[in-house]
Amino acid sequence: MSVSISPELEELINDKVASGRYSSPGEVIREGLRLLTEQEQLRKIRFEELRNEILKGVEQAERGELIPAEEVFDRILKRNAEIANGRT
Repeated sequence: MSVSISPELEELINDKVASGRYSSPGEVIREGLRLLTEQEQLRKIRFEELRNEILKGVEQAERGELIPAEEVFDRILKRNAEIANGRT
């Protein structure tokens, strides 16, 4: 397989090898692909978690377990203020 890369990426790869952390350009590329795969897996997991939370909310709404919008917005505003003030 042959791959063309920009001069900037080639410089980045060479810098990584020169740092001593990687022994070859191929090792840098493999690490990058491993990280890309890991990132995609995390994205899938987060998407499924979000999907499950949405389904949970829909089921709660169908059962009539609702919270008034004003209360929800108050909670969001309070939480945002806490974050802004450095409290989590």
